[in-house]
Amino acid sequence: MKVLLIGNGGREHALAWKLRQSPRISELYCAPGNGGISGEAECAPVDLKSLESIVRLAAQLKPDLTVVGPELPLQLGIVDEFTRHGWPVFGPTKAAAQLETSKSFAKEFMHRRRIPTSHYAICDSLGEFDHAIGRFSTPVVIKADGLAAGKGVVIAKTKDEAAATAAEMLSGKMLGDAGARVVIEECLKGDEISFLVLSDGERVAPLVAAQDHKRVGDGDTGPNTGGMGAYSTSQL
Repeated sequence: MKVLLIGNGGREHALAWKLRQSPRISELYCAPGNGGISGEAECAPVDLKSLESIVRLAAQLKPDLTVVGPELPLQLGIVDEFTRHGWPVFGPTKAAAQLETSKSFAKEFMHRRRIPTSHYAICDSLGEFDHAIGRFSTPVVIKADGLAAGKGVVIAKTKDEAAATAAEMLSGKMLGDAGARVVIEECLKGDEISFLVLSDGERVAPLVAAQDHKRVGDGDTGPNTGGMGAYSTSQL
């Protein structure tokens, strides 16, 4: 079985390491991969920002299965495109991926379906932000709506810091198009865990809980990153 893994980060390195252990996999490629992944898979150059580039590579390699790691190709519709070609691919469709690629979509989805979530407001302008921020106490969470490599969340200690952050995001200076819309969220206290399940639309298979640590400094200090580390299972 020939498998193509899409991505170039630590997540894909872990996936490559695990996929390599399967006796069913005879060929493993990773696009674009990195130096660490090259010890587990044959790396192939590709532009992760270009769906056309990924499709062109897949047409050349003809994998039996493609596994997609990063959010950006999912946002671009890689699963929809591969499915259209009849190529087996593991990942959510562009529509389903909005739960991860758009924070406002996820919040509204939870609200419509009465899934418990923190108090929030969605703002497309500084005027809307100024009107909404009065309903929140500090600290308050300001989130860029779009993908920001884990760096689109700021826990503001004051209203002035919140306003300055929102202005930077909405102007495009901080995160480009990812910050064209912002979400204000109530700041919840406590430990955070991730609990994931796999689904084919009818059945679910739960994975073990994991705890992700995003802040750059020791003791959970400093700005958020794409992830400094994670462990599983969580003691929670």
